[in-house]
Amino acid sequence: MLTRSAVEVVIRASLAEDAPWGDITSELVIPAAATATTTITSREAGIFAGEEIIRTGFATADSGLEVTLHVCDGDPLTPGTAIATITGPARPLLSAERSVLNLVQRMSGIATLTARYVAEVEKAVAEVERANNLPAGTITRTRVTDTRKTTPGLRALEKHAVTCGGGNNHRFGLSDAVMLKDNHLAVLTADGTSVTHALRELRKKLPHTTHVEVEVDRLDQIEDVLAGGVDTIMLDNFAHSDLISGVAVVDGRAIVEASGGITLETIGRVASTGVDVISVGALTHSVRALDLGLDVAVD
Repeated sequence: MLTRSAVEVVIRASLAEDAPWGDITSELVIPAAATATTTITSREAGIFAGEEIIRTGFATADSGLEVTLHVCDGDPLTPGTAIATITGPARPLLSAERSVLNLVQRMSGIATLTARYVAEVEKAVAEVERANNLPAGTITRTRVTDTRKTTPGLRALEKHAVTCGGGNNHRFGLSDAVMLKDNHLAVLTADGTSVTHALRELRKKLPHTTHVEVEVDRLDQIEDVLAGGVDTIMLDNFAHSDLISGVAVVDGRAIVEASGGITLETIGRVASTGVDVISVGALTHSVRALDLGLDVAVD
């Protein structure tokens, strides 16, 4: 959940970075008493994310700035869609413009890309239903999730943007759940300890509420990991045929996550294997900002 306090931290850091000793252009050129009205507009189609950024961003710059939002997080945008109107003192309005836009454009880009991945999954699952003469909605939709491959300092914003695009969040950080990947397992079993024994010993140390996920990269690792009592098993960089086999081996004994090299072109086929979750690092690490603009009308 994106909180106002989390947004304020990012906004204050962004404003300080952009104008550490003030905005000399606005301060020297714009009269102190000048006011203006601006409108943020979409210049291309996409999904909007960032209403709290706009609201909090301009309020942080100056409490006299009034923000009216015309869309909500998750709403579709078309070229020319009015997103928000901001009215008030011109100097702080112009000073905050780029910081706010940078964040909202990135968040909307993430939401837009996420929506495309989710749509590919929906299409693939619907095709499986039709091929098997099943009523629409019979098969539970595979979750599309993000990863921890986020921009340092912007994780809360970027993960919120994923949900605006119809995706889901993976763990927020290292404190949320136990997730053993290949490097953890290599160290853990270096003394000859079996994965199964190590996982069972780990379970004894954890609260019953703590989720445990383990990554595997071969089919022959699955049974040992399941015997250790995991909640989720990640099939990392598995070939399509091995994903099908992996889902069959797990057979409902744990949540099955597919990860590694997932693209828009491949996610539908991955979803059709029956995995429960597909994690996609590209949602946040390779996204293009959505083109938004801010235009001023002088009062």
